[in-house]
Amino acid sequence: MPITLAAFALAAALTAQQTDNLPADPFRIAGNLYYVGSRDLGSYLITTDAGHILIDAGYDTTVPTIEANVARLGFKIQDVKILLNTQAHFDHAGGFAALRRRTGASLQVSGPDADVIERGGLRDFSFGDAYPFPPATVDRRLKDGDTVALGGMSLTAHVTPGHTIGCTTWTFDVADRGRTLHAVDLCGLSILSTTRVTGMPGYPGIATDYPKTFAALRNLPVDIFIGAHASYYDGMEKARVARTNPSGPNPFIDPDGFRRSIDSSETRFRDQLARERGGQFPR
Repeated sequence: MPITLAAFALAAALTAQQTDNLPADPFRIAGNLYYVGSRDLGSYLITTDAGHILIDAGYDTTVPTIEANVARLGFKIQDVKILLNTQAHFDHAGGFAALRRRTGASLQVSGPDADVIERGGLRDFSFGDAYPFPPATVDRRLKDGDTVALGGMSLTAHVTPGHTIGCTTWTFDVADRGRTLHAVDLCGLSILSTTRVTGMPGYPGIATDYPKTFAALRNLPVDIFIGAHASYYDGMEKARVARTNPSGPNPFIDPDGFRRSIDSSETRFRDQLARERGGQFPR
């Protein structure tokens, strides 16, 4: 029996849980913005006097790392009031059920991805039922351009579909060293091995959504570039540089890196689109 692409994807996902999910030291990115995730699963704490905001939950098994990292920074997980999501995949939304129970925080997610989170990852347009996770109730369904506010912080949801149907890139301002910096938390632009960019039954409009996403991202003002995976922006290396030279330039200020990420992702999308239109499809 031939090994299917889905089987390869499952094997890769299991390997990722052993590597991407390894514990990592927390660190300050700028101002009141901190990294509290695992080695590659980006989870971000935004602190305020009125409570805190947490973006992304990792796997269900990532939650102890997130909680420990929040505590190491001198904060309490119980003070998290709002939970936000970039993408409704098991490695970014799997921990929401546990975090919601632990904190009582309001879970706020884009409409299309909220459906997937409440189904626990089932009937995903690309994965199908291959990667389930504990379902979580969504308290607020967000639209493109909606804002989330707490303690003087205001975050804007930019629905940038493609990687998931409700993929959400977050923008917000951070005060750091006397400057106001525009932060962008990129949802994701990669194309899953199980995705056809010419369209799938669960996502017929993907071929038109991806180009709209690239265009929308290019219009965002950006100083600080972060994302759903630390590897999107070489986060672990930038953290090392920041620790080595704490009084030097902030390495997370990287607008050029953000633009390069968009450019390379758009090239990969157009290459795959051309292959599929020529009859070469993922199996």
